[in-house]
Amino acid sequence: MNARQRVFHQLREDRAGRAGLIVVACFFLAALGVWAGLWGQEWATADGGRWQTPDAEYWFGTNVLGQDIFERAIYSVKTAFEIGVVVALFSTLLGALAGALAGWYSATWVDSGILWLKGVLDSIPFYLFVAAVAFALQGKPWAMHLAMIATFWTTTGRLVRAEVKKIKGRDFVLSARAMGLPTHLILVRHVLPNTVHILLVQATIAFVAAIKTEVILSFLGLGVQDGVSWGLMLAESTQEVLAGHFGNFLAASVMLFALLMGFNLLADALQDALDPKGRAI
Repeated sequence: MNARQRVFHQLREDRAGRAGLIVVACFFLAALGVWAGLWGQEWATADGGRWQTPDAEYWFGTNVLGQDIFERAIYSVKTAFEIGVVVALFSTLLGALAGALAGWYSATWVDSGILWLKGVLDSIPFYLFVAAVAFALQGKPWAMHLAMIATFWTTTGRLVRAEVKKIKGRDFVLSARAMGLPTHLILVRHVLPNTVHILLVQATIAFVAAIKTEVILSFLGLGVQDGVSWGLMLAESTQEVLAGHFGNFLAASVMLFALLMGFNLLADALQDALDPKGRAI
């Protein structure tokens, strides 16, 4: 059994990981349905009564404007995936690039500069920095994404740097250098592929962190500006709960909890399956 087969076998045997994958797949299909226009398109339509109780037509009732809360919650799945995928992809790529350069050129000014930048970013309280960037770029559709990417790459960079420092001394890398291959080809073809186990796990973690951060920023009015998200729904629910209406709060909370729990279970399963130490036992 080769390494890839062992990974898939371990994932199949992990019940919690399978459950997480099923949950994530269900939410992904829901997001695809919104992108395809199959459902969630009436989230802004106010055709119900104010604070209507749940029934066969409005599963979670309606909000103060008469909008279908379930439609809003379903549309918010697309918002969550758009933010999670973009932030996870670019922060992981940035972390991989920074970590590879720092590890390859360790103990040089390149390594020192990247470590200094990482130290500066890590020394600033996370939510304070993200909120400050989002506020400074308020009104820009990419402000929140940029704020999260600027901070999420540091952990990936640190892990990749440590892995690259170990890999660059191995025989296959030394052989590639002896053959005169350019540094960028060695990194792309021989070094970075051996950090995939780190990048996959970090991407799932960044996805979860991005969704949680969006909810907090949107709750504070610094997140999603054009559309709807679970964070905006929770912000709306603060006054509704006091009036005894829990539809917005329950819909956003239940879906947020389910998606984050599914991704956390999947991330744990991936980490166990891809961990080189675990495979060596």
